[in-house]
Amino acid sequence: MDRTLQPPAPEAPASPAEGGTMAVVVGPSGAGKDTLMAFAAAHFRGEPRLRFVRRCITRPADAGGEDHEGMSPEAFAAMEQAGGFAVSWTAHGLHYGIPRRTQEELAAGMVLVANGSRSALPHFRAAYRNLLVINITARPEILAERLEARGRETRDDILARLQRAELSVVGDYRVLTIDNSDSIERAGKKLVDILAEILKLP
Repeated sequence: MDRTLQPPAPEAPASPAEGGTMAVVVGPSGAGKDTLMAFAAAHFRGEPRLRFVRRCITRPADAGGEDHEGMSPEAFAAMEQAGGFAVSWTAHGLHYGIPRRTQEELAAGMVLVANGSRSALPHFRAAYRNLLVINITARPEILAERLEARGRETRDDILARLQRAELSVVGDYRVLTIDNSDSIERAGKKLVDILAEILKLP
């Protein structure tokens, strides 16, 4: 298993007592985060101790991509003001939130998997004591090929942007890295193995 480990923060932030683990999945556009999470979710269907978190996002629920809770900006702001999110952040003109009930689920010993953002990792660390970062990456030419297929940028523009991008996780986090340059099955099995290890499954 391709792993890049970094030591946990020397001083964990204050948070509710937790017996479980929050595994936050991050990585650049085109790395295949949603695809690998769907692969793992299918594998662990029926496992009562594992849950894939449904994010709240300020876009329609039927917009495609990940399964999420669609919210209006006004409803999101009201929930945020009421303390309904353990973590919230803004990216690409949208607001994202992880419901606060996840902290109670971790206190009960659950293993949670959430689609996150590298820029939001300080907020995740503040909210969850037992945090594992799963960084999904791929070779730049593979990322460029996948992003080019979306038709939003030219290949030259994509490659230039990727050359400037930082594909690793910067910061004092516990990180496991999965290279998703090849088959979905191969990378998906690595994610399954990581989660099975957390769950102490044979």
